[in-house]
Amino acid sequence: MSFRVALLQLAAYGADIDANLIKGEEHCRRAAAMNADVALFPEMWSIGYSPCPAEAVQRKAWQQRAIGRDDRFVTHFQRLAQELDMAIAITYLERWSGAPRNSVSIIDRKGNVVMTYAKVHTCDFGMEAACTPGDDFYVCDLDTRAGNVKVGAMICYDREFPESARILMLKGAEIILTPNSCELEDSRIGQFRARAYENMLGVAMANYPAPQCNGHSVVFDPMAFARDGRPIDPLIVEAGPEEGIFLADFDLDRLRTYRESETWGNAYRKPQSYGPLTSTRVEAPFERSDARR
Repeated sequence: MSFRVALLQLAAYGADIDANLIKGEEHCRRAAAMNADVALFPEMWSIGYSPCPAEAVQRKAWQQRAIGRDDRFVTHFQRLAQELDMAIAITYLERWSGAPRNSVSIIDRKGNVVMTYAKVHTCDFGMEAACTPGDDFYVCDLDTRAGNVKVGAMICYDREFPESARILMLKGAEIILTPNSCELEDSRIGQFRARAYENMLGVAMANYPAPQCNGHSVVFDPMAFARDGRPIDPLIVEAGPEEGIFLADFDLDRLRTYRESETWGNAYRKPQSYGPLTSTRVEAPFERSDARR
């Protein structure tokens, strides 16, 4: 059983939602022609992750670019997913009570929104202080031509906290889709590789190309060792800086067999010893005046 992810490493038309919709549709059609099971957009595609101004009036105007789940931008991709018989993970600034959210909706190949996830670890030290953080992580059953796949989602900064992927693993995720918008260098890519390894699940991340970011959309398999104990490279694909569609195939039969026998994931954890992980207390040197709990 193979699960093919198409990473849409695309340059956006700034905050022009209509132009981004048209370009997004064009590349979803290309991904479907490449037999992708799901097309994954970079973070906040509806407005191209355009920056939020610091001034109050302009900041409010930025927030008003938010859209609802029933707005044309989302429903257009629902119809497209049904037409193409391909899932789409579409990202947008989501209208919300109070400040908007940074969200991804996973649309199945029948056009149904099976999950909407809002970024929990908002970048409160930057423009996402103007957003409402999400409050939970979710896993959905994604129907594909080859069968069901358990899919979770993280968004950008979420992947820098091991708890994000760990919770998704505990909720049953086999693959984590990760929209992104930042520079991806060795340390961040190494973190992402670790998320796959330590949780025994596949991870796929779509980023913006240069010059907005630096590309390097990347996919890792969790399998770090062969059956004979020989180490193997878990990298499936890593893009360069340029715009394009990059494909990654997960061998789910092999992945599931690996998860049934290896020692990571949830087999030998000792959660009774992890009490401080849920504490909200912050002490020096990690105190930050702009942090939200």
